[in-house]
Amino acid sequence: MSITPNRIFLSRLVGQVVYDPAGDQVGKLRDIVVTLRTARQQPRVLGVVVEVLGRRRVFLPMTRVTSVDSGQIITTGVLNVRRFEQRKTETLVLHELFDRTVTIPEGIKGTVFDVAMEQDSRHDWSISHVAVHEASKRFGRRGQTHVLEWHEVSGLAAEEHGQGATHLLATMDEMRPADLANALRDLSAKRRMEIVAELGDERLADVLEELPEAEQVEILGVLKPERAADVLEEMSPDDAADLINELPPAAAEQLLSLMEPDDAAEVRRLLVYEERTAGGMMTTDPVILPPDATLAEALARIRHVELSPSLASMVYVCRPPVETPTGRFLGVVHTQALLREPPSTLVGSIVDSDIDWPRPSSSLEQVAKTLASYNLVACAVVDENSHLVGAVTIDDVLDHLLPEDWRDRDDEGDL
Repeated sequence: MSITPNRIFLSRLVGQVVYDPAGDQVGKLRDIVVTLRTARQQPRVLGVVVEVLGRRRVFLPMTRVTSVDSGQIITTGVLNVRRFEQRKTETLVLHELFDRTVTIPEGIKGTVFDVAMEQDSRHDWSISHVAVHEASKRFGRRGQTHVLEWHEVSGLAAEEHGQGATHLLATMDEMRPADLANALRDLSAKRRMEIVAELGDERLADVLEELPEAEQVEILGVLKPERAADVLEEMSPDDAADLINELPPAAAEQLLSLMEPDDAAEVRRLLVYEERTAGGMMTTDPVILPPDATLAEALARIRHVELSPSLASMVYVCRPPVETPTGRFLGVVHTQALLREPPSTLVGSIVDSDIDWPRPSSSLEQVAKTLASYNLVACAVVDENSHLVGAVTIDDVLDHLLPEDWRDRDDEGDL
C-alpha cells in the first residue's frame, strides 16, 4: 500500500475526487470520520465520507484507501453504498472540529483552521497535529499561526462549543452552490445557522436557490428582515417569487416592502401566475438585445460570469424597450449562430422567428413539449401582443417535473 506523504492536512483533501483502481471517478470526499479518545491520545481516523451520484453520502473505511498521493484518493474499488449515518462515538473533522475555540500552551486562546493526519508503522491513520490561529490582541491584526501536536491543544474533545464558521467557510469556498447546499443540509441546525450568518448575501442567495423550499423558509426565517430582503434581491426573480410564495402573507409583504422597488416589482409581477405555468416558472431577466446590436455585443453579454448556461444559450431580440415586458418580440439567436457569423453582423438579421412560443398561461407540459420539440434548454414566454415577458429554462422545468423530494432521493430508480 502506497500512502504518501506521511502527514496530510485535511483541508487539502476536502472536495477531492475519489477514484477506483481503474481511474474512474466514484465520488468526492466531503469529510473525515475520527473517533476521539482521551485528551492525550491522538484520534484514530476511521474513514472518509464520500458523496456519490444522487448526493448520497457513504462511508469509505481507511482500510480501503490505497493512496492519498497529491490529493488523489484511490480506493480498492469496493464501496458500500449504504447511506452514511454518524454514530455517537464518531466525530466529523470538517463539520465539528474546524473553527472550534481551543486553548494552546500558556493559556492562549485560538481557533482551529486545519488538522493533519499521519500514518504509523501499522498503517493506521490518526490525527497528529492541529493548526490554530491565535486570537488577535490588537484590533485589525491577525494572531499568530501555530501547528501543534494534538495533546498540546485543549478544548477539542468537548461537545460542540465556541465553534465559529470562518475556516469551515474557507474550506467550502470552492464548492458549487449545489454542493454547498448539500453540505449545509447535513449539518446540525445550530451549525447550519452559524455558516449562514457568515455567508455573503450573493453566496447565500445562490445556495438558497439549490435548497428545498422547507430549508429555504427555515433559513430566511432566522435572518433579520433587512438582510432577508437583501438576499432575496440577489436571487433570480423567479426563485425569489417561489420562496416568497411559501411565506405567510404578512411576512411576504414585509420583505417585499424592504426590497428595492424595481426588484420587488419584478417579483410581484411573477406572483400573479399559477405555479405550474410558464409565467410561474419564468425569469424576467434573460439576455435581451435590440435588432441593431452586433454579434460582438451579444457574445459579450452571454460571457457574463453570473449567467447560467441555459440562459446563455440564446439571446432574445426585441424592439425597445428591452426590459420585460419588452417591445415587439422578433425572435431568438442561438449562441451557436453567434459563432458562425462575423462579429459586426446585426442580431436582427439572423433571428430565428418561426417557433410558436408559450404564453404566460401555458402549462408545464406545453413548455416541456416546446423545449423537447426544438431541442432547447430555454424558451421565450410571449404575451398575446407579441411582447417578451420572460424565459423558462430547462432546470426550472425539471424542478417541477421531478418529485418534490428529488434532492433526497439516492438512486436513479427511486425517481
